[in-house]
Amino acid sequence: MSKEVRVRFAPSPTGPLHIGGVRTALYNYLFAKKMGGKFLLRIEDTDQTRFVPGAEEYIQESLAWLGISPDESPWNPGDCGPYRQSERKPSYMQYALDLVEAGHAYYAFDTSEELEAMRERLEAARVVQPQYNNITRTQMKNSLTLSEDEVKAKLAAGEPYVIRVKIPRNEEVRLNDMIRGWVMVHTSTLDDKVLMKSDGMPTYHLANIVDDHLMNITHVIRGEEWLPSAPLHVLLYKYFGWEDTMPEFAHLPLLLKPDGNGKLSKRDGDKLGFPVFPINWENKENGETAAGFREQGYLPDAFLNFLSFLGWNPGDEREIFSLEELIKAFSVERIGKSGTKFDIAKAKWYNEQYLRAKSNPELAEYVISGASADGITILPETAEAIVSLTKERVTFPADLWQECKFVVTSPAEFDEAIASKRWNADAVTVLTAYAELLEGYTGAYDAEKAKAMLGETAEAKEIKLGKVMQAVRLAITGVGVGPDLMEIFAILGTEEVAKRIRFALASLEVIG
Repeated sequence: MSKEVRVRFAPSPTGPLHIGGVRTALYNYLFAKKMGGKFLLRIEDTDQTRFVPGAEEYIQESLAWLGISPDESPWNPGDCGPYRQSERKPSYMQYALDLVEAGHAYYAFDTSEELEAMRERLEAARVVQPQYNNITRTQMKNSLTLSEDEVKAKLAAGEPYVIRVKIPRNEEVRLNDMIRGWVMVHTSTLDDKVLMKSDGMPTYHLANIVDDHLMNITHVIRGEEWLPSAPLHVLLYKYFGWEDTMPEFAHLPLLLKPDGNGKLSKRDGDKLGFPVFPINWENKENGETAAGFREQGYLPDAFLNFLSFLGWNPGDEREIFSLEELIKAFSVERIGKSGTKFDIAKAKWYNEQYLRAKSNPELAEYVISGASADGITILPETAEAIVSLTKERVTFPADLWQECKFVVTSPAEFDEAIASKRWNADAVTVLTAYAELLEGYTGAYDAEKAKAMLGETAEAKEIKLGKVMQAVRLAITGVGVGPDLMEIFAILGTEEVAKRIRFALASLEVIG
């Protein structure tokens, strides 16, 4: 491809960034890097009534956490700025006026009351979808029905107006979507969308086309919800005379609820207990909050890998990809047309794989940090020994400390359900004898030796070791399940193991 590939992610700063938007950003990023091009971010803030303070910073932080920072953006500008549509406001009106001059748009002076009356008339006539279109516009107050002098007088008097696109009555609009193939829409189904609002700000339709043209965007990769607007955008490129430089379009499939019944929403996440945003969100104006994947312990590379497969696949059985590998393997052609069910269990699986792939020293840092938060100091070598036992059992980094804190903190209480079933005379007999043996032992004590000594103790008391092993674990850890118990013995050492057994014998005597 001779022309440099340039794609853009264009979110609105109206609240937290939904993971569907994050996926759109990711696919744009992967495509740009695969093609040796540029990934731009443009803030589409033309609707100032929906602007939420902090939302732009949230978008920036989310993308930075995931490592898909744009090549050009409001905080890293290039040669095509400004990168906030509100800062580009002066340029849009002239483009709208050019369309009016060319006969492809017109002034509409209808009041909200007149628009509502029009809708009521159409509903009374049983029109399924009342809209301002190439038929109803002939009955409304606009520059197509008013005389030239009336229009000039209204404009001179400062009467409020909008500028609407003039959709042709009987044409077929064709669009070759990179994912869906040829899409054909008849103009009889389209309405005369507003291009410039009465406050002088452009709507998405005008601003998006003008900005994509001026920023030399070559490919528009966006959500499926924009597919109905694509025919209008194709017409606008034609009306502006920009058909030769019109970008290629790719409309991504929806992210669906886990049951596949409808688009994934925050309410679904709240109901089912998982986030739908990349990082935590807080609206300081109204106190609204939302949970994020980052704060729940998801690793950014694991989250990206998971997200990449929500609509795309590499065409083989591979599932684990680094960002560099995703860039190399990615192709728009392998994005599906159908919506993709969101599977939080798969997200957790990815997190587990990436955690387990980390080295023990890396994982030890999570344990040291978790212990420090509880006011406990752990030596790095101890932390490394601990994670070697627990890394195969955890989903999130915080789990490492929770799963192994019993190694450095003696149990103060014991699982009553396990105690009531497993704490018996045989357990007390074996544990008492084992504690006595350890208290007089000064030799090497590793996992193998710990197991041998415990087995010999049980055999000497003529008690099968398997019958009392859960009680032994209970005495040492306070619970009935966990990592390899003999490895825990080796980490604790003879003195600490004997001490814990003595405490359990004293504490659980009544239950026994």
